[in-house]
Amino acid sequence: MTKKSAPQISPVMRQVSAYIASALRKPLPAAAVEKTKHHVLDTIAATVSGSRLLPGKQAISYVKTLGGAREACVIGSRIVTTATDAALANGMLAHADETDDSHAPSLCHPGCAIVPAALAMAERERRNGAALLRAVALGYDIGCRINLSLNAYEFREDGHSTHSFGPMFGAAAAAGALCGFDQRRARHLLSYTAQQASGVSCWMRDEEHIEKAFDFGGMPARNGVAAAAMVAHGFTAVEDVFAGERSFFVAYGRAPNPHELTRELGATYEIMRTNIKRWSVGSPIQAPLDALLELMREHHIKADDVEKLVVRVSHQGANTVNNRAMPDICMQHMCAVMLLDGTATFKSAHDVKRMRDRKVLALRSRVELYGDDALTKAMPSRQGIVEIRLRNGREFRHHTKAVRGTADNPMTRDEVDAKSYDLLAPVLGKARARKLCDAVWSLDKIKDVRKLRPLLQA
Repeated sequence: MTKKSAPQISPVMRQVSAYIASALRKPLPAAAVEKTKHHVLDTIAATVSGSRLLPGKQAISYVKTLGGAREACVIGSRIVTTATDAALANGMLAHADETDDSHAPSLCHPGCAIVPAALAMAERERRNGAALLRAVALGYDIGCRINLSLNAYEFREDGHSTHSFGPMFGAAAAAGALCGFDQRRARHLLSYTAQQASGVSCWMRDEEHIEKAFDFGGMPARNGVAAAAMVAHGFTAVEDVFAGERSFFVAYGRAPNPHELTRELGATYEIMRTNIKRWSVGSPIQAPLDALLELMREHHIKADDVEKLVVRVSHQGANTVNNRAMPDICMQHMCAVMLLDGTATFKSAHDVKRMRDRKVLALRSRVELYGDDALTKAMPSRQGIVEIRLRNGREFRHHTKAVRGTADNPMTRDEVDAKSYDLLAPVLGKARARKLCDAVWSLDKIKDVRKLRPLLQA
């Protein structure tokens, strides 16, 4: 008998699989630990608040019918189910609306898939909080780089969903690390993930946000955990899905660059380049709300003073949020709410009845939205310009270039805590919301992630 030759493994796969296999043994820099806590808390808060929205309710009721081993909890419920199904539900809850984080260069929302996947597998494997933090940071590193290696903008133009592809690999990497995979099993993990990688960007036409919640959070979280669970069970796979005949990069992308996967890997942490939303609304609305609030405060502008308000964002942004039927993704409505209330809260961004309020409608009719060539060229920086003409003839303009919460203008720990507490308290109650925030800030001291369950369930 002839001896089988060892499979050829590309340098990219060697480095990526080694990075996944060693992630839990390598301490993160202090700044990365702190930023990871911000994103874990922000995502958990989005998940808890999302449990009471339509996509969240649907996800919880669906998973409740499945049964399964008691491995991980479904947040905002009393369900304990398989890690795969918990990741599915919690991923949908985390993107049940527009509250979760985003990574602008890779055009995706990493947290809503990666954090639920990592949390589910950490519960299943009885991992400690420090391991969970390292796994989450790893997930952002791998997931965001997948999209960058595919040229995210071209990939989206071709109809693929960047929001599904990258986060799926990030979820798998986080789950695989928490399973304790060596390099070989990490390679098999990536192969099973590649086989499940999918996503069509028609999610933009989803009017109830249910499929979008699945596409952005539920599907990538579920598939990543499923890939890890299968390999942990002993499934073997192709040794290098990233190179060779009919590989992942042969199948996807116009001119992919696999080396983007390893560029500055271990030196630049993608979680440091990830944005947290100040406002619980769609990303294109963030900059205009910042600009509008600045103008209102600086010039003491009230709603009755405004004759006309012009908003300029990128063409893609304008198309996404122009006169939508849901309040939190409707630019004109949220600008009217900001003018009337002086702020935008989670409650006001989800008050559907208010979209029929006469005062809101009257003010909304004075808001004009335009796609702007210069702001389109500035992408992935989600900038916004607001121009106001008052009834007395005075005119003001503000250009927000760095939205509060973005990597260029990050929120402080206190700001993230305040946002998260505001999302948690209506569901969990004030006392438990405070305990959960404090527990996440001390996550690296928790010896078993399952100890979070009493704080997460409702």
